[in-house]
Amino acid sequence: MATKGFVLYLLSGFSIAVLSVLFIQKSNNDNMNQSSNLLESPYNLSTTEKVWPALELNWRLVMATVIGFLGSACGTVGGVGGGGIFVPMLTLIVGFDTKSAAAISKCMIMGASASSVWYNLRVPHPTKEVPIIDYDLALLFQPMLMLGITVGVALSVVFPYWLITVLIIILFLGTSSRSFYRGIEMWKEETILNKELTKPQESFVNSRGELLIDTEYEPLVPKEEKSKLQILCFNLRWKRLLVLATVWVLFTVIQVIKNDVVPCTTLYWVLFCLQFPIATLVFGYEATKLYKEHKKRMSTGNAETVCGASIQWSPLNIAFCALCGILGGTVGGLLGSGGGFILGPLLLEIGVIPQVASATATFVMMFSSSLSVVEFYLLKRFPMPYALYLMGVSILAGFWGQYFVRKLITILRRASLIVFILSGVIFASALTMGVIGIERSIRMIHNHEFMGFLDFCSSQ
Repeated sequence: MATKGFVLYLLSGFSIAVLSVLFIQKSNNDNMNQSSNLLESPYNLSTTEKVWPALELNWRLVMATVIGFLGSACGTVGGVGGGGIFVPMLTLIVGFDTKSAAAISKCMIMGASASSVWYNLRVPHPTKEVPIIDYDLALLFQPMLMLGITVGVALSVVFPYWLITVLIIILFLGTSSRSFYRGIEMWKEETILNKELTKPQESFVNSRGELLIDTEYEPLVPKEEKSKLQILCFNLRWKRLLVLATVWVLFTVIQVIKNDVVPCTTLYWVLFCLQFPIATLVFGYEATKLYKEHKKRMSTGNAETVCGASIQWSPLNIAFCALCGILGGTVGGLLGSGGGFILGPLLLEIGVIPQVASATATFVMMFSSSLSVVEFYLLKRFPMPYALYLMGVSILAGFWGQYFVRKLITILRRASLIVFILSGVIFASALTMGVIGIERSIRMIHNHEFMGFLDFCSSQ
């Protein structure tokens, strides 16, 4: 399935799902007495009753630890976080309410992402003398992704629960299938490459049956081996980190102030709209930089790609990346899963190698998830003991997951393992969140609850 076909599949699926709400809402409006249930529906998280189980040793905690460890390890390796696994686990097994489960899930994603970033900062790029985290792509996608997440979170109180479930199934099945397809392509390419690498070894015996030794010559200038500290210093780009941190601080301050403002007032909309110029300025700066570098390389006949991506940085492709960033963040905020489920497959789609795609997506996800954690903490939406415990589990899982998978890739010479892990995590998330969403939607239909769009201001 080509990239254009995949985008067409997502757009058509989302459009049909959203338009179908209008027909359902029209039929529901014929019965006005159902409108009294608007603020009582289970998909309105603002009215969900808090359910915080005590942190005690039992089979639920053991299951949460195991699933949290495996989900964090696989999620960070794939660059998708694992929110689609954590939320069902916290609600079905541990017993948290949906709102608290989403908040704790963000804590787990933040912990796993932070430890994964720390590991990746101490790892060299597999093929080039550049940082393994692509800061250009991070600066390009992070502001638009965070902007989209804030818009998606706002829309999540408007969209009906059944529609969110349909969007989850459409998105996750599409991205997992596309990622699996790319993984198969990469596996075939790696198989051919591994066969080519073994061919010189077959010529170590000459025509007379004599064994040839030292047929491969060392370079005249041996490659310098860097220490972990040297690699760490090389992978850090302080100026770009400062820009990313500044964007994070600005978005966080706006969210914190906005939470204390009455919804739908003038000040509320001013703060909400203030996020757009911030994201646009940072994105525009980085997009202009990439375009000029690409144009300069093309004028000199240099076909080397800018960033780790093979995409041509034309105005049309830059606009496409901006659209994907906003839509990815919006869908991520709408579904409560963050932007990793979009950014990870998107980086692979534009030609970034799996190791760099995983490191960059996890790096960006660390900023977006920590923004949500700060907001949830100020609103007191999760119990600290459980959040700290599961975040500690995720920190260990993120580090050791990266370690074992990187070692396995080095031994097998197959970076496509990252793509298969990414595809598997997204598919598992589609199953868990889809099943739970369908079950709750059926219950809502049975109870004759309102199935249309909610009013934004009254749902805050």
